[in-house]
Amino acid sequence: MPEAKLRLTVPSDIWIGDITRDHPETRVRVLAAIPDGLTGVGLAEVAGPDAAAVVAEMADEEELTDFETLQRRDGEALVQFETTNPLLLFPARGSGTPLQMPFDIRDGVANWEVTAPNDRLSALGEQLEEFGIQFTVDYVHQHAASEQLLTDRQREIVATAVEEGYYDTPRGCSLTELAETVGIAKSSCSDTLHRAEEAIVKSFVEGRVTDERPSA
Repeated sequence: MPEAKLRLTVPSDIWIGDITRDHPETRVRVLAAIPDGLTGVGLAEVAGPDAAAVVAEMADEEELTDFETLQRRDGEALVQFETTNPLLLFPARGSGTPLQMPFDIRDGVANWEVTAPNDRLSALGEQLEEFGIQFTVDYVHQHAASEQLLTDRQREIVATAVEEGYYDTPRGCSLTELAETVGIAKSSCSDTLHRAEEAIVKSFVEGRVTDERPSA
């Protein structure tokens, strides 16, 4: 399934964009966010040299109908809030694309990581454009879980091959020596390695070399 990383420019009339641009060295990390009708509830960690100032401005923000500081210490604070304008949540909800938490907002830019089918990612892009949120895509690649990519035996033999120096230049061990180490016939070792290497190379080519980096 495709995995993408996006950088969103928060519009200038949105409170979180204005506040973080005023304090570019301080990060707001959104730990949880839930849209509720036309409002949104969030839990965020504020960290940086201007953390106290950012928290104070959030507390005075008119679009935050509820605000509470849960924890506070030098340069850090944990806050919970409700906002009447959760603009960043609407495109995700409208496209049916779940956001991976946490995500950071710094200097008016939000960094998102999402994993979703291609049609959902396309719908997310359309929703972002509809809400007037400019964005760039750092990458899009196929995410393949390691347990699906290789079998347990393939992973064991590949790991042993790396440890024994089979893939070093020059090689630290021969195929015969590797087969003896893992306790199988040379032909079986060769076949298992070939199948594992095939899966790894195809996954790399399909998921990494073809990374897309479009911008909007």
